Amino acid sequence: MKALVVRGPGDVALDDLATPVAREGEVLVRPLVSGLCGTDLEIVAGTIDEAYVHYPVALGHEWVGRREGDEDGPLVVVEGIIPCGHCDECARGATNRCRTYDEIGFTRHGALAQSIAVPAHLVHELDPEVDALDAALVEPMAVVWRALSRARVSAGSRCLVIGDGTVALLGALLLRRFDPTSVTMLGLRPAQGELAARAGVDDFVTDLAGRRFDVVIEAAGQAPAIAAALGAADRGGTVVLLGLPAHGTAVDLFPDDVVNNDLVIQGSFSYTRQSWAEVVALLNDGSLRPSFLVTHRFDLENWREALDTLAQVPSDQPRGKVVITLGDI
Repeated sequence: MKALVVRGPGDVALDDLATPVAREGEVLVRPLVSGLCGTDLEIVAGTIDEAYVHYPVALGHEWVGRREGDEDGPLVVVEGIIPCGHCDECARGATNRCRTYDEIGFTRHGALAQSIAVPAHLVHELDPEVDALDAALVEPMAVVWRALSRARVSAGSRCLVIGDGTVALLGALLLRRFDPTSVTMLGLRPAQGELAARAGVDDFVTDLAGRRFDVVIEAAGQAPAIAAALGAADRGGTVVLLGLPAHGTAVDLFPDDVVNNDLVIQGSFSYTRQSWAEVVALLNDGSLRPSFLVTHRFDLENWREALDTLAQVPSDQPRGKVVITLGDI
């Protein structure tokens, strides 16, 4: 079968892979849509900590499909993190921190392929009303939802999202479920303003002009954005580091400011089984319909253009989620 494979850093191609065979406890799924994100570019570039990616690997960790042989059946989404279910972290529900790290699209082949074998217990069915493009955003929504739920955002909070990419936009969309007083987005591209407004942003800015916030979500994964997040939190505020910077990225931190300002700085890695299930429930009950964030669609054969579109950030036009389709949706 055909799959978009990163053979090693800087070496990516549409390759032939052996068609997978389901082992005991697994099912075969035919991917229909797979989103691309900045992490995929980092896998291609080889800048992710080697503990979290094994080459060669087929890309595709944000995806939706149908079970093989069930063409009229429900859409399904599949948790990408494959927990062992036995370690201390799994026992406490922290499946994102399983002692045996294993994840679709990172340590095993992902869904930018014509078929994929997945553990049956990680498959979640979607209601017929859910569109495939909405479902393709489950993985990044679960990442954001886990971070926000853990941060315990209070009603009435003044919230800031730093970044204007898909994770930042989903951050604004999901922040609205916590009833904040306001959601401000600090971005680099004014063209993202329309998407930001649809996501629930009250004020899209390129300069904070000294403003301070109760909750700051850093969703860009860049050193200047992290520094801006630390500087924008009001006393007693919470800073959530959601973006994934390149391995080795460093920023200045002044501990006396953290102490004197009574700050909480929270990292958040990926998602848990609980956060994934909660996002699926929100999709199934109609509470979330994020597909308006999908702005670019490509066929698998046009994967180079898809990656270029993701990497070359336009300054004069909006760009939300870039997806590759592998079948009729």
